[in-house]
Amino acid sequence: MNDPGRCVHIGDRESDIYELFCRAETVGTHFLVRTCVDRLAGDGKYTIADEMRELRIQGLHRIQVTDEKGHRSEAILEIRYRRIRVLPPIGKQKQYPELMLTVICAQERGAPNGRERRDWRLITDLPVRSRNEAVEKLKWYSMRWKIETFHKILKSGCNAEESRPRTAQRLTNLIAVFCILSWRIFWTMMNRAVPDASPTLAFTALEIRLLDQLASVKGMQRPQTKSISAYLIRIARLGGYLARASDAAPETRSYGEASPV
Repeated sequence: MNDPGRCVHIGDRESDIYELFCRAETVGTHFLVRTCVDRLAGDGKYTIADEMRELRIQGLHRIQVTDEKGHRSEAILEIRYRRIRVLPPIGKQKQYPELMLTVICAQERGAPNGRERRDWRLITDLPVRSRNEAVEKLKWYSMRWKIETFHKILKSGCNAEESRPRTAQRLTNLIAVFCILSWRIFWTMMNRAVPDASPTLAFTALEIRLLDQLASVKGMQRPQTKSISAYLIRIARLGGYLARASDAAPETRSYGEASPV
């Protein structure tokens, strides 16, 4: 990479590894990780949680949350952030240096009904000097669910893990094709984001003409409006989707996804 400083590694709690933090600093990249370890901080007599507990609320942020049943609701996050001296694990303090890192806490105000309370604790080597910069990092982290959805399509939809090519080159070629398929399937999420947008946002002119022709062959009615939603539904119907009034819209869902308002 010509400019490693533009690379930000974003990870969930399994990425909360001190060695990873140090490695990112060594190669000149950055990281933004959801933390699960309450590490020692400052002079080692207290932890990150102790220091963050003393902070007042530094901002609020509204997000839309989708539960496992696809129901959407609004959550208000209370934001706190601070630059903290973080110590390596006790058994590794001779191997790794102390790091100056930023901790961002975003906790949902109140107790929601029917789902877990949103409580994000992020740690990064990037500076956060304002509420807007803290929200920016939260938005970056929220993109992780879309990345996971893409890999879910790749593994479950394309069954990539079931493939058994005999050579690495064949596997590389197959994964390349699967990635294109997964990327196109991922576009079904546009049905939720901008259902009334032009179909040209996701389809070429040739693809639109082919879908119109297939509709007449399959006995489907032409869509009343030329929208991306109408054509995504048309594709789904070719695969067996019935498009009944009670049917949920065809889309690839990312459960637990949170999006900013």
